[in-house]
Amino acid sequence: MTGVDVLLLALGAVAVGSAVLVVATRHLVRAGLYLVVCLGALAGMYLVLGAELVAWVQVLIYVGAVVVLLLFAVMLTRAPIGASDDLDRPGWPAALIGGGAGLGLSALLVDAYRWTRVELPDAGTAERIGEQVFGSWVLPFEVLSVLLLSALVGAIVLSRPDIGSSSAGRGSTDSAGRRTPADTGRERGATR
Repeated sequence: MTGVDVLLLALGAVAVGSAVLVVATRHLVRAGLYLVVCLGALAGMYLVLGAELVAWVQVLIYVGAVVVLLLFAVMLTRAPIGASDDLDRPGWPAALIGGGAGLGLSALLVDAYRWTRVELPDAGTAERIGEQVFGSWVLPFEVLSVLLLSALVGAIVLSRPDIGSSSAGRGSTDSAGRRTPADTGRERGATR
């Protein structure tokens, strides 16, 4: 066993351990931070395997954008940041399903390859990957960017109490979402 194998196994253990913590924690923000550790360990595995471009795309897109967007949406929607009783459910059904899926995929992998060595194709260059991403895959790339932008706009809309309410056009509200006294007096005068 070489040093590269040991490093790959260590990063894999960090990724699996932090992934378990993502689903096991009762704190939503901590789950997002454990997800950062998991995705960072995956990027480290890509670096060890020699896929530098994929590793940096993993860091930039997933760690730098998706997790930050997730935490930003949690903060904007005023979701509970501390421990939540809603997340305290029995874990044995999830463990049973996850373990069964893992065993099934392992059996499928062993059955498909039978411990044979597979010859890998030549490594791609950043130029060829760029031609593929911005050539034939440009439409899904743009659709994904519009989807992330709409998720951000949706989080902002959900965080503002004065947008989307039925009383938005009839008066102003304070920061807590209550009507101001001048507006309520005006409405009382209008109903007489």
